[in-house]
Amino acid sequence: MISLVIYWIVITMAILIAAFILPGIRVRSLGAALAAAAVLGLLNMFIKPILIFLTLPITVLTLGLFVIVINALLLMLAGAIVRGLEIKSFWWAVAGAVIVSIVTSVLHSARL
Repeated sequence: MISLVIYWIVITMAILIAAFILPGIRVRSLGAALAAAAVLGLLNMFIKPILIFLTLPITVLTLGLFVIVINALLLMLAGAIVRGLEIKSFWWAVAGAVIVSIVTSVLHSARL
């Protein structure tokens, strides 16, 4: 239970950092960031494995780089679901997905 809350906080921090760095991503409030992190966590848990399986040939062909596209699409979907998260275009979503991935890996490696 505690690790789930920590994971939620880590994703929230990653979304806030991406919104701070990138002008194409806007988060209106902390509550919107928390909701976006919850939605993104659920999408990563349920939808991402299906997408990875369905796109396995192209993921292998691109040496795993297509996973960034999948992460960007899931971030855009989270932005469409949560009203306080606004992503201007697909390329801002790609940049945001890269930043969210980097921040979550750094924070998870630190074992908060």
